Amino acid sequence: MEKGTLIEFKRRGDCAAGQRPFQLGVLDRPEGKKNWVVVDQTGQSHTLHPRQFTFVVVGKTYTPSEITEFQTEAESYIDPSSLEVAWEILLEDSQAVAPADLAQLLFSDQSPPLCYASHCLLSDDRIYFKQKGDRFEPRSASQVAELQHQLEQQAKRQQEQQAFYQKLEQAIAGDTVEWQGCDRTYLQALEKFAALGDEATTRSTATEVLSTLKRGTSPDAAFQLLVDVKIWDPHQNLHLYRSKTPIQFSSSVLAAVDQLLKMPPPDLHAERHDLTSLKVYTIDDESTSEIDDGLSLEFLPDGKQRVWVHIADPSRWITLGDELDREAQRRGTTVYLPTGMIPMFPTELSTGPMSLVQGQICCALSFGVILSAEGAIESYEIRCSQVQPTYRLTYADVDEMLELGVEAESELLALAQWAKQRQAWRKSQGAISIQMPESSIKVEGEKVDIQVLYDSSARNLVAEMMILTGEVAARYGQDNDLPLPFRHQPQPELPPEEELLQLAPGFVRYCAIRSCMPRSEVSISPARHASLGLDCYCQVTSPIRRYADLVAHFQIKAHLRDEALPFSKTDLTTLIPSVTTAAQEATLLERQTNRYWSLEYLRQHGQAVWPAMVLRWLREHENLALILLEDLGLELVMRLDHPVVLGDRLDVKVASVNPRLDRIQLQECFTAAPDAAQEG
Repeated sequence: MEKGTLIEFKRRGDCAAGQRPFQLGVLDRPEGKKNWVVVDQTGQSHTLHPRQFTFVVVGKTYTPSEITEFQTEAESYIDPSSLEVAWEILLEDSQAVAPADLAQLLFSDQSPPLCYASHCLLSDDRIYFKQKGDRFEPRSASQVAELQHQLEQQAKRQQEQQAFYQKLEQAIAGDTVEWQGCDRTYLQALEKFAALGDEATTRSTATEVLSTLKRGTSPDAAFQLLVDVKIWDPHQNLHLYRSKTPIQFSSSVLAAVDQLLKMPPPDLHAERHDLTSLKVYTIDDESTSEIDDGLSLEFLPDGKQRVWVHIADPSRWITLGDELDREAQRRGTTVYLPTGMIPMFPTELSTGPMSLVQGQICCALSFGVILSAEGAIESYEIRCSQVQPTYRLTYADVDEMLELGVEAESELLALAQWAKQRQAWRKSQGAISIQMPESSIKVEGEKVDIQVLYDSSARNLVAEMMILTGEVAARYGQDNDLPLPFRHQPQPELPPEEELLQLAPGFVRYCAIRSCMPRSEVSISPARHASLGLDCYCQVTSPIRRYADLVAHFQIKAHLRDEALPFSKTDLTTLIPSVTTAAQEATLLERQTNRYWSLEYLRQHGQAVWPAMVLRWLREHENLALILLEDLGLELVMRLDHPVVLGDRLDVKVASVNPRLDRIQLQECFTAAPDAAQEG
């Protein structure tokens, strides 16, 4: 090479959009043993090694001032469409070409500007030719077709991406936007990143969107963007999102419901026991829509009384293994959230034919029990029945009726008395009663309402009747060697009685006992349930809402028909863990969501002062205690800065709270001393 040789080299720095990342320069002088000083058209010098040259123009020398004219002439011949013509000609013989060869083929001339134009066409091409050394080979027709398809898809994605960003800007500005299917890729990436943070597989896509909008790259930024474009609301339930709990039912499940309502399956218990003459009370919260239990009392000729507990019979409407059964098994349970329930069965069924609806003749699995004077089971029977619920009552209704002693409802009064007998009998059998207040949290829009649920006569009545039914079902399974999902609980190791008696009676003592209680377990063999004081127990009272209860119904009803059991011991051993896990995950979701809305309630009432009771120490050496906000039934952690005794009462208020981050700080309110911040 000599002074004045025109060469191409890679441009330093970023290029303007559409600009080639190369520039031309003229060799000026050697630099050292191998390098050359190259001068571009602006007069700027570059020290380059020959291996940095990407093309050398031969046949003529140039000055830097001639570069622009040379480049302009070459660019006038750069037409990418002409490359396809050359490829079609060269493909037949798979002939490799150099830029000079291509110039001769395309332009019938090998002048320096035309050779350089041919070099630009070949080096910029990503479709028709591939470089091997200093020559370029034509790709096969199939390779070209695939590359063209990829480029078309890439261009389409770029167009969709640009359209997506435009929609984002419109939505942020408050305009109505119709999101398309292609937008879901980006929206789902943002959703996953907002919910899962750095663990999200879509993190790179989400952060790219956020960076483009200059919104930061944190999960909180993704959350706020989704709120700003009205995909999410400010109280989006991230716990629900992370749990992957299905919110909607598939079209195939809804189609199965429609078919079932039009053509119900035959009742396997066509000759149901007629109990429609009995007065039936259904007792639930006012908002309850799935009515799965009712109570009756039958006066027998010998003067005795038979307690009847009627449980809704959803297995009447589904067939084991069908679409609805598989969906219920997959869900495992109905999930109850402050914003509404996520049912195990579609509501068209669960609140309709499956429920015990007032005034309608309904299918039920009825448990009839004669109790001894002490409250023990004297005899029992289980019948597939027909009942006609008489009263749809709330707990408040029943509490009022019991308090007034309404003589017209002597059956209800007698049932309440039997419930007291049962409770006393279970206590004599070692039952452990823990009477802590519970919170009922309901949300409508931005309004959060918290009601405290204390034990009442009505709630005790229903609870005792449900426990009685569970004992009857378990005894039936035990007497007939049926594999059922028996629930049992190990005996807790409670503190010595003298130690418990030193604690304040009521909530403090109950809280201490509660902390010692082991988790209940489920297996196919009956065993003692310590806190209930029962030798065997099996939940069967919520088959619309718990799949394990539905399994027990299938088993018991098959045995009543004297047919083979639908679930063998092996089947249940396999099924129970998955159903139990689903129920535990639902419980965790409910607890997390209730916690969020309880903190949101406290945030909305940030200036309120709440009476609180110190329940127990979590880490006494750090003054970290569990307190109870008595007006709300909420238990929170608080760090105290002065000595207290368990059971002491404090006045507290919120110092700071962030529901989404699950953080709250409380401070004690003093009448004659300055506030001191506490954390929990």
